[in-house]
Amino acid sequence: MIKSNEKRVAKDVFNSIPSVDENVVNEILQKELVDFNKKIIVLDDDPTGVQTIHDISVYTDWSVDSITKGFLEEKSMFFILTNSRGLTEDETEKAHKEIAANVVEVAKKYNKEFVIISRGDSTLRGHYPLETEVLKDTVETDADIKFDGEVIFPFFKEGGRFTVDNIHYVQYDEYLVPAGETEFAKDRTFGYERSHLGEWVEEKSNGQFTAENTTYISLQQIRALDIDGITNQLLAVQGFNKVIVNAVDYVDVKILTIALVKAMKIGKDFMFRSAAALTKIIGGVSDKGLLTKEELMKEKSENGGLIIVGSHVKKTTEQLEELKTCSFIEFIEFNCHLVLEPDRFKEEINRVIETCESLISSGKTVAVYTKRERLDLGENKKKEELMLSVKISDAVTSIVQRLKVRPNYIVAKGGITSSDIGVKGLEVKRATVAGQIKPGIPVWVTGTESKFPGIAYVIFPGNVGTKDTLREAVEILSR
Repeated sequence: MIKSNEKRVAKDVFNSIPSVDENVVNEILQKELVDFNKKIIVLDDDPTGVQTIHDISVYTDWSVDSITKGFLEEKSMFFILTNSRGLTEDETEKAHKEIAANVVEVAKKYNKEFVIISRGDSTLRGHYPLETEVLKDTVETDADIKFDGEVIFPFFKEGGRFTVDNIHYVQYDEYLVPAGETEFAKDRTFGYERSHLGEWVEEKSNGQFTAENTTYISLQQIRALDIDGITNQLLAVQGFNKVIVNAVDYVDVKILTIALVKAMKIGKDFMFRSAAALTKIIGGVSDKGLLTKEELMKEKSENGGLIIVGSHVKKTTEQLEELKTCSFIEFIEFNCHLVLEPDRFKEEINRVIETCESLISSGKTVAVYTKRERLDLGENKKKEELMLSVKISDAVTSIVQRLKVRPNYIVAKGGITSSDIGVKGLEVKRATVAGQIKPGIPVWVTGTESKFPGIAYVIFPGNVGTKDTLREAVEILSR
């Protein structure tokens, strides 16, 4: 029996899973999606959730006007950036009530059925189950819809997140480490203990939903192409009980999506909590190669680029150290701990902005990074630390907000950092996802309304890539 707290050798796990003819799967999926006439609305709790798609719109507010534009687009799917991982529980609840009510209002106006996907972190952090519960309750109150179940699907191949035997893993080198044993599970705000996803649901819901009553879709069923059997499992789900999906490759997502679409056509309604893989498949997004510099930079500029590193996870710090080997980049450490001394903090912000402007306009690429040590005020100071972290985030955002010179490109490292810079710094209302510069690392092309229209904005998740990936992405942009 597999223990949920033991790491496993990745190649041994993958080699033990039967193969399947993907050409057959693609043919069935294509037929199933042809008449799946629902608008798919993806609520992204930070901007990194577009890391598998291309040529899809992202809206940075959830007004009726923005949602209407999304519904009227020809594409079946659009994203709304909620940035809820950077919000309090109260703020998250309020936002999701508004989103659900506005979606229902627009759907009724255009007589259009819809699916809501709550795109969450592939390492299981975020306001769960709060977000999907609020969405469920609000939609059921405002519309003639009753959700039968919730599909939990955190698989994300590009980031090395796999679910096997109902246990969710994060890949580190040649090992699969149970998610509950990683640094992500020790998150101050969104921490958890369980790696078995049924037990994780039970833990996060405080026992309201149990591992025993959860439906599990196994890799054995998926690879046996038991579409009828999986569909019947989905049809049996009721009472908003949970469905756990095992997956190690995109073919698993495709097979599950076929069964899901079949079940929904028969009349089942599901809420979704997933990482980025499901959105690509159910949204019918084609494969696309990694982006080139020529695709991203249509306008010639002598100015340097701007890289802002805010995330504090271990992987980001390792990537920053590797980036420092680049001789063409000037590095500026932003002493964010001065937030405890308002006058000196203001001086520090001004220093960073003035230095950035001077270097970028002289053709130098600049990397600004926050002090790597976390600000720790001691025990029982979570609220105070959160308030200070908001001030720091606002200060980092103001670097872009106040910048008078247009960089050749912008890279933001970390989910909350990239959200704040995109929405507040660049003032983006709607962006188009160009694709990915490296696996799992999306690029927005900003809209005409933004501070720097048409700029390539690289959204680099804190927890994705190897230690070389940030350097490699920047080298592509700077060649």
